[in-house]
Amino acid sequence: MKDFQKAKTRMNLSSGESVRIMRELQELSQNELAKLANIPQSTISAIENDRVNLGVERAKSLARALKCHPAVLVFPGWEVENGNSVVNQEAESVA
Repeated sequence: MKDFQKAKTRMNLSSGESVRIMRELQELSQNELAKLANIPQSTISAIENDRVNLGVERAKSLARALKCHPAVLVFPGWEVENGNSVVNQEAESVA
């Protein structure tokens, strides 16, 4: 089974959509996420609707609250490998 390769599907998501999906997968409301990340609920809503840029500090706070790597939120079209590097899924699927 060492020849097995995982199937990969490329989805074009914004950072805001990525935050919303991660939040919903964890069954959190915007208010609950806001409390966990110490970010106002109105800002969470604005991020999810792409009215406000996510930014590095917000990405770190949200990633801690959502228990994921910040790159998952900042670069939703990319994949985190080994917790150290980020690989472009689109380039990988072309190779």
